[in-house]
Amino acid sequence: MSKTVDIHHMIDNARFNRFHWSVLLWSFLIIIFDVYDLVIYGVVLPVLMDKWQLTPMQAGSLGSYALFGMMFGALIFGPISDRIGRKKSIIICLALFSSCTLINTFTVNPTQFGIARFFAGFGIGGLMPNAVALITEYAPKKIRALLTTIMFSGYAVGGMISAGLGIVLLPNFGWQSVFYVGALPLLLIPVIMRYLPDSIGFLVRSKKNEEVGQILSKIDPSFTPSKDDNYYIPEKAPGVSIVKLFKDNRGVSTAMFWVAFFMCLLMVYGLSSWLPKLMTEAGYPLGSSLSFLLVLNLGAMFGAIGGGWLGDKFHLKKVSIIYLAMAAISLSLLGFKSNTFVLYLLLAIAGATTIGTQILLYAYVAQFYPMDIRSTGIGWASGVGRVGGIIGPLMGGALVGSGLPFQVNFIFFAIPGAIAAIAIGFVSLKYAFKAPTVNAAAEPVATPITD
Repeated sequence: MSKTVDIHHMIDNARFNRFHWSVLLWSFLIIIFDVYDLVIYGVVLPVLMDKWQLTPMQAGSLGSYALFGMMFGALIFGPISDRIGRKKSIIICLALFSSCTLINTFTVNPTQFGIARFFAGFGIGGLMPNAVALITEYAPKKIRALLTTIMFSGYAVGGMISAGLGIVLLPNFGWQSVFYVGALPLLLIPVIMRYLPDSIGFLVRSKKNEEVGQILSKIDPSFTPSKDDNYYIPEKAPGVSIVKLFKDNRGVSTAMFWVAFFMCLLMVYGLSSWLPKLMTEAGYPLGSSLSFLLVLNLGAMFGAIGGGWLGDKFHLKKVSIIYLAMAAISLSLLGFKSNTFVLYLLLAIAGATTIGTQILLYAYVAQFYPMDIRSTGIGWASGVGRVGGIIGPLMGGALVGSGLPFQVNFIFFAIPGAIAAIAIGFVSLKYAFKAPTVNAAAEPVATPITD
């Protein structure tokens, strides 16, 4: 007896179990290291500016090298993973950024440092969309946004670890020490190869039915796979994946996602790169300035997880718009001198609504597109957004170098939040992806179906 198995239906209605924990754990750890390797530049920036006598504009340009790499990595590895599988893409990217971060410790001038950061960024940018797409693909529908944001809260954890280790390691062991830590993921590659599952859609299209059956039996322990099973998943439509982002009335929404990513990443990377320096310019010691970066990322973790929970209840579109409006307000207020408690509170809110919103946007984009172009959708939104990420550090360098009043610096970072909120308002829920089911006579059929 063969049976037709509706994979979407099974995953959407699965109970959260040990398999989901495993995917969540490995994706979470991968994102932690991915972001740690990115954020450490902001941690070592004040030291490198003194060591290499960099002007603010030179330092901003150097910080943008990794973001240039991330842009190309996201644009290239998004579509590639739809062809070779998310697992292979993740492992390639992990090996690339970890190796290049290690190479950074041997650089002796800004040029060498920048080249290594570019290739590290290439791996960092390629990994993010694939990790998001993988957790989205396996998450039960009722908690999909929550699991995606929990996984991506590793972004905030990576930033906190980077700032925390910077406080301890920089004064005692030099700037290279934080980059040595960034190479540790190389040791995890064999374990990830064994335990991280590949995309279920890729496995079905590759006709690896035995592996598909094993994964589905872990998702739903009551399911018993058979070699004669037919696994149903929407066929990959012909055509170029990038073009398909604009088909089926998705064009305006795709463009608006790109605008929102651009503006949000401008805020995120501008602040991550320049917050310690802005605060030291305002008279705070380096140790305190790094603690501000720590609070920013701590707020991001709570903002992302809370936003994911709210998104599952009220929809990610509404939550993202509210978050972005709060980001614009909190960043504007940061420019005014406050007592310590208010300052830390505003930093936490800013982290929750800038980095936290960026995490929500990844979850939103992942749910908006169908499975066969999901990595492409995330990759291109992320890749176009990286242009904003590149401009962020450059803008921070220009602001520091211009000698403008302290509050004006933060207003410049607040404006993109308002623009991003407007852009998300134009994303159409009507044309978002809705998983089809196996049907007979136009009626939905439960999973599995026995012939």
